[in-house]
Amino acid sequence: MKRTLLATALLALAAGAHAEQAGDWVFKVGAHAVDPKSNNGTLAGGTLKADVGGDVKPTFQLEYFFSPNLGLEVLASLPFQHEIKLNGAKAADAKHLPPTVSVQWHFNPGGKVNPFVGLGLNYTTFFSVKEKGPLAGTNLDLGSSWGPALHAGLDFPINDAWLVSVDARWMSIDTKVKVNGDRVGTVHIDPMAYGVAVGYRF
Repeated sequence: MKRTLLATALLALAAGAHAEQAGDWVFKVGAHAVDPKSNNGTLAGGTLKADVGGDVKPTFQLEYFFSPNLGLEVLASLPFQHEIKLNGAKAADAKHLPPTVSVQWHFNPGGKVNPFVGLGLNYTTFFSVKEKGPLAGTNLDLGSSWGPALHAGLDFPINDAWLVSVDARWMSIDTKVKVNGDRVGTVHIDPMAYGVAVGYRF
């Protein structure tokens, strides 16, 4: 009898939490740090070196499961704000929203640790641009961007409903820059985004 109870307990421990099923939803609330790549390109024929700063903001993720392994996720957030420097001088502040849709594969549904990877499409729109320093008195326009996005992370189920998640994303974000209506080049932001979140399954 004791052996049977021990075997049952071990099996339950190994199985972990309940796996997502087809038709399940998981909603996550957390925060992501957006870290643009170090070389953001040059403007005005190579005379101005662009540098885009990072930011941290709350994020929201909603995923629908077609099967225990396959899901479709939408990422949303509060607006990120970035400082833009030209040749080291503070030239502008701008906000952006990067909604992203990803198809995701979960490798170990129901396990204590459930790694996943995703491939998706990112759309980024820029707004609330405030020119300063060398751009004070001008009109800076940052064009919207479409590009691929890669996603990888780990889910740690707490019970049948709750989980904790950590992840990293790469997004292709390139914005065409205009000053007073004249095209001056493209800024390549292409950030990594690192996040942690708490999720709820329903």
